[in-house]
Amino acid sequence: MNQKRETTVLLLSLLITIGAIAGGLWWLTTKTNNSLNSSTSNLDNTAKTSTNLTPEQISTGNNILISQNITPEKQLATKALAQGNEPEAVLLLEKSLSKQPNDPEALIYLNNARIGDVRSHSIAVPVPIGTEMTTAQEILRGVAQAQNEINQQGGINGEPLKVFLADDNNNPEVAKKIAHKLVAHRDILGVVGHFSSGVTLATAPIYQENGLVAISATSTSISLSDAGNYIFRTVPSDRFTSSVLAKYFLEKLNQRQAAVIYNSQSDYSNSLKNTFTTDILSNGGLIATEVDLSQSNFNPADIIQKARSQGAEALIFLNDSTTANKAYLLMQVNNRQLPMLGGDSMYKPQTLQVVGQNAVDLVLSVPWHILGNTSSNFPTAARRLWGGDVNWRTAMAYDATKSLIAGITNDPTRQGIQQTLSDANFSFEGASGTVKFLASGDRSQSVQLVTVKPGNRSPFGYDFVPVK
Repeated sequence: MNQKRETTVLLLSLLITIGAIAGGLWWLTTKTNNSLNSSTSNLDNTAKTSTNLTPEQISTGNNILISQNITPEKQLATKALAQGNEPEAVLLLEKSLSKQPNDPEALIYLNNARIGDVRSHSIAVPVPIGTEMTTAQEILRGVAQAQNEINQQGGINGEPLKVFLADDNNNPEVAKKIAHKLVAHRDILGVVGHFSSGVTLATAPIYQENGLVAISATSTSISLSDAGNYIFRTVPSDRFTSSVLAKYFLEKLNQRQAAVIYNSQSDYSNSLKNTFTTDILSNGGLIATEVDLSQSNFNPADIIQKARSQGAEALIFLNDSTTANKAYLLMQVNNRQLPMLGGDSMYKPQTLQVVGQNAVDLVLSVPWHILGNTSSNFPTAARRLWGGDVNWRTAMAYDATKSLIAGITNDPTRQGIQQTLSDANFSFEGASGTVKFLASGDRSQSVQLVTVKPGNRSPFGYDFVPVK
């Protein structure tokens, strides 16, 4: 009875801690300028969303989609744009950015406002603002940086780049309605999106059937390899991630039995779990137990105890972002007793903030890290533009936008862009190295491992750093 009472108290304490941290997060991050990996979103990421698409969900500047940290100047600018007063909007957005320099929505709207009635090329970026605010901003920073650079250089063959923003709420039904709107808008030449593998898979047939290139910067499911010849991605697929994680588990940790933690309701999580399991079993390892975080009978203390009793030598977090809070509880209860590995969805500021000391030595596989790619000019330019560090989602979104820019430069038609990106000789140097697509639309690029260590790059006392 005492043990059960202690477990209950522990879980309640952890849940209260997560709630308190979520409530205080906005205040903390607005006071901290040394890192852009600050969290501004609700931690449960499970907000209910409407599937009725409203005009406010797509904007080139006439509506504010990111409701956090809005300046008065930004509000007035959107009203000016709605009235067709671009010069006034430019002045207001410049003032807004002087107050909030790391606001990617404001920078995109500023570049759009500067275009005015001049002939331009257009792309669209659907992101999960309603449910994944931090992630949406990370992606938009990459897009905004690429748009800002090309427009400062005189545009694409003399024509500036306009960006449409859309909030798909990470909801497949909302995303499909947005996709139908985007393919019907003939000025839109390409799409950077969507965020999650499930949403990208849901919308891929719409883009494919209507001949509009969509490049995801964050969807890693292996199922996307068969989504069609108009579907691309700048992030490596789960095959690369699972291979690196399995090798680290078997060779570096020198262990054989893994406890796999996943979400059976997530395309991303299922994909990563299946590829990791295959890699482990084919190289002599074993899966001691599988933990499905979508199940209602979640008890972290029981899960950790069961994993240890079944011989698990490490916890492998292959869950998606919607089940992050359950993963955090497991990490806390584990108390660094079993080594922990995971996929890129756990690369979040909340991991550092909520788990803290118990996340130290957690190893994650990510496509890119700002300290692991010193030869690129991108990190320096990003720090100068945003006032702090950016993460892999920003780098991948930057490369996705640059890919569309390259396609438009060669042939500013939907079909022409697809043919350019599909050409075997197509390549360019992006934020994360050479960008080149396979026939499947996948990007052939390795991933890298990062781990959590005490540090001061983030505001939480812990940082993600490359594994040496």
